[in-house]
Amino acid sequence: MESTGAGRRRARRARRRPFAHTVLAVVAVAGVAWCGTVCGKARVHSGAGAVSSAAQPSASSSAAAGEEASVEPATSPSAVGRKELLSKAMASVTVPSRARVSAAVLELESGESAAYGEAAFDTASIVKVDILATLLLQAQDAGRRLTAAERAYATKMIENSDNASATALWHTIGRAGGLDAANERFGLSATSGGDGELWGLTQTTAADQLVLLQQVFGHKSLLSAASRTYVQALMKGVEADQQWGVSAAAVGASWALKNGWMPRSATGLWDVNSIGRVTVDGADFLVAVLSGGTVSQAQGITLVEAAAKAAVTGFASGS
Repeated sequence: MESTGAGRRRARRARRRPFAHTVLAVVAVAGVAWCGTVCGKARVHSGAGAVSSAAQPSASSSAAAGEEASVEPATSPSAVGRKELLSKAMASVTVPSRARVSAAVLELESGESAAYGEAAFDTASIVKVDILATLLLQAQDAGRRLTAAERAYATKMIENSDNASATALWHTIGRAGGLDAANERFGLSATSGGDGELWGLTQTTAADQLVLLQQVFGHKSLLSAASRTYVQALMKGVEADQQWGVSAAAVGASWALKNGWMPRSATGLWDVNSIGRVTVDGADFLVAVLSGGTVSQAQGITLVEAAAKAAVTGFASGS
């Protein structure tokens, strides 16, 4: 039996132990994704539109560029409640028969996150953000700026979802091998590049997309401040007919996003995805919604937007 003094000493030591609570899940229900992706036998979407000028990203790393990327965002004990609120909100989303959807949300200021579902999905064209992040990281490692051709490809790839530009940069980064190597450094643990030319069949989870978005919008990033600003500007400038998805959860025009949509030839069903940053009542949220199995792109967009609004509203209600 412990003496009273020993028990008190044990209690004091226990109080001095740090308390950590990390929650990072994913939202899996039902949905779809298409995004101008060279997805095997899937149709290829090529966005048309003028190439807008973007700021020249610097290859020099920021102070945080040498830091190890955080695989999971820091969360507080209230994250358990956040996940419950998110799950409850997502339960209200109507998911079409045979479809599934997954969502994850992170509040930038607090670093708290929650996710609903753990399933992996085809990225379709949301992988284009990952391709550009990989290109910028490789350029930083080489101590160089992007070439004029690379900047032109990047603009068309993000703002217009142009597939030919994505394929060109896919080769530049070393295809799946280059993407996977960069993602390991970024802290993505459940994303794998598509085989051969099939970058749109890269597999990912909503939780992993939050990790990627932190590299683009967060401060503890391997990307330099100039590189982050560059990607953010392109995601704010997507062409008008692609301004849907997570932006439905934003208040006003305060958002930055990249969407993906793709019909699968084997089933005729659609993948529809959306990732980005939205601002609600002065707070910034990173949001990833992945879906698959809808009968049309329009049905997929409706599902993704409903999930985005529910996810952000449910998560934010814990503030």
